[in-house]
Amino acid sequence: DGHYWAEARVDGQAVRLMVDTGASLVVLTRDDAARLGLHPSADAFTTQVATAAGAVRAAPVRLGSVAVAGARVDAVDALVVEADLPHSLLGMSYLGRLSAFSATPSGLTLQP
Repeated sequence: DGHYWAEARVDGQAVRLMVDTGASLVVLTRDDAARLGLHPSADAFTTQVATAAGAVRAAPVRLGSVAVAGARVDAVDALVVEADLPHSLLGMSYLGRLSAFSATPSGLTLQP
């Protein structure tokens, strides 16, 4: 579909994320956040973020770990969006802490 997808382990739970180098942080839908046991209160949605669908409010969270194909990063800053996005995003708060990552037409390579 023209996107890179990652089957990640977020705090030990499986989460499918779209790789988005334009996203500053890992971004979770409310459904994915709830499956991870994250339930931000209404007053926690203090951050405004711009998405392709427009501006939405988000709640900052810290994830214990995010791992994709063995490339694990601990203490990853993330956001839970208030309005539902179609999918969660693997952003630069994870990708930027790898030693390298590269994209080719056949796939994405992550280097811990």
